[in-house]
Amino acid sequence: MPLSYPRPHRPNPTGRLVAALTTALLTASVLVGCSGEDGPQRTVDAFLAGWRSGDLQAVGLIDPTGTKLPSAEVTREIKELSGELAATPPTLTRRGEPKLTADIATATVQVEWNLPGQTRWAYDREVRLAQGDGDQWQVIWEPRVVHEQLTKGDRLGLRRDASARAGVLDAAGQPIVASRPVVRVGVQPNEVADLKKLVKDLGAAFKAIRPALIPGVDLTDLPERVAKADPGAFVEVVSLRQEAYLQIKPRIYDLSGTKFIADKIDLAPTREFARAVLGTVDQAQADDLTAHPDRYVAGDLVGHGGLQGRYDERLRGAPGLTVVVERPVEGGKLESTGTELFRREPQPGQALKTTLDVAVQNAADGALRAESRRSALVALRISDGAVLAASNGPGPAGENLAFTAQVPPGSTFKMVSTLGLLDRGAVTLDGPVDCKKTFTVDGRSFKNSDNFELGSVPFRTDFAKSCNTAFASLAPKLGGDGLAAAGRSLGLEGQWDLGTDAFTGKVSTGGSRAEQAAASFGQGTTLVSPLAMAGATAAVARGRFEQPKLLIDPAPAKSAPAGEQLKPESVAALRTMMREVVTTGTGSALKDVPGEVFGKTGTAEYDDNPAHTHAWFVGWRGDVAFAVFVEKGGASTASAVPIAERFLRALPTT
Repeated sequence: MPLSYPRPHRPNPTGRLVAALTTALLTASVLVGCSGEDGPQRTVDAFLAGWRSGDLQAVGLIDPTGTKLPSAEVTREIKELSGELAATPPTLTRRGEPKLTADIATATVQVEWNLPGQTRWAYDREVRLAQGDGDQWQVIWEPRVVHEQLTKGDRLGLRRDASARAGVLDAAGQPIVASRPVVRVGVQPNEVADLKKLVKDLGAAFKAIRPALIPGVDLTDLPERVAKADPGAFVEVVSLRQEAYLQIKPRIYDLSGTKFIADKIDLAPTREFARAVLGTVDQAQADDLTAHPDRYVAGDLVGHGGLQGRYDERLRGAPGLTVVVERPVEGGKLESTGTELFRREPQPGQALKTTLDVAVQNAADGALRAESRRSALVALRISDGAVLAASNGPGPAGENLAFTAQVPPGSTFKMVSTLGLLDRGAVTLDGPVDCKKTFTVDGRSFKNSDNFELGSVPFRTDFAKSCNTAFASLAPKLGGDGLAAAGRSLGLEGQWDLGTDAFTGKVSTGGSRAEQAAASFGQGTTLVSPLAMAGATAAVARGRFEQPKLLIDPAPAKSAPAGEQLKPESVAALRTMMREVVTTGTGSALKDVPGEVFGKTGTAEYDDNPAHTHAWFVGWRGDVAFAVFVEKGGASTASAVPIAERFLRALPTT
């Protein structure tokens, strides 16, 4: 039926006459719509509410010819037009009162879509209304209401353009992760002769790679994936660094059904290179998509763990977004019409600059490479506290034992006890301190490794030979909080901000006489991390505490302030003793290592069985301080000290 334009409703004939005269006198006059209960704005507001809720039953709807439209039909068409944006209806706001031209009311409406990545797309549209039977206002529905460039059958499509992920840089400002050769190992289903045997042979080959793949290659779902794949498809099993692939190439190259594709992937210099500190970059996982549906889509690269995870948003930047017009084609598939309605250019990520030194990190990783136990090595530059290397041995993927372990320090803590004793004038280098076979405090007996005794010897000898009973006897001279005070002067228990998680230690304070005796040589309730001990060691070498630093840009906002200068005479004596540990004491395996090495060994009991011990070595050479930790490593001379030697021999001596 043709669209009619009845006069606006007025409460009395006089009003209608005035309106008619006004219309006659004013050509193309425009009036503000009335604000009463029957005004068009009420219908506009109901339409906007129904648009968002998906329920337009309260609104009268007609097409441009005046034909009435079912509300369900318009609701369906709005959803179809919204396309990929249908799940997040726009915010709709009426701008002012509708305007009347003859018998048509026109309302201006702001349409605001919230796109992924907190992107706002807003524009104004006009909603036209006409009066129907009973003078009720009805919305004139057409696709242009959603957007002026939409017609029936169109869909809004969202195209994402990936942004360039920024790199994590080393101390020289070079990307740690760069494009490196890999080999994608896969299977072609129609060439597999014996799938069960193939899975077994591949699994054995992958386990032979050294250093071991962490995590290992999981082949449990390979038979199912092969069964579901097209016969000639490439079913990828794993991507291996070229050097790892070459190790096992003779074992897998001729297996029936195997296929290999050379490729390049952004990777760190080696598989173990600071892996727990850096984290990984992988395709978005199911939990990523669930937790952040507005941030990630399938196929996105996402940082997991370490710096890559914590600074993912900074590194990944913001993807570009383009809202396009799409139309269905044969088979129901949607294709772009080429019309772009909105565009946000990709914003590249911002790099992270770290203090990591490639040569030092490679030396640390190499030193731990042969270690089968959980272990860690942290190296710092003494002059400014920069973290040069943070290496972790075997263990769960992503576990940063180097920074977050909470373990007893054992005899490496004699470095801290000695500083406290020297500060109080309780000992001197050559003052005699008895090293007994056993020493008992409140019924608790303390002994030395292998039950040795030295008798009355200069304190420097007690330190170099790591005599527990001598330190237990000296504990009362530290007092209830002397050990904790000495530890804090070296930065332990501090509020550090490295831009990543770190444990700075917890030093025993107070407690019974027996607890104080145990704590004097790193037992009792004292706990540390390798990073904390490396920081304390660097403080002794430097003469004051300086918080370790890992990030240069962005610089952490709450770095701990530098400590007060340590007593020169105390640190001079302590350095002398730490040098003698290497020349004549428990670290003598290092005495022929190039350069002047200072250090302290440590064996730490971690339960009630004296045979169960962690192994430690802390020390420095030149401008590099370091801490080595081996979980359940037994005697430090058999595990931690050899690791320290491998590290120092690989370390540049400049």
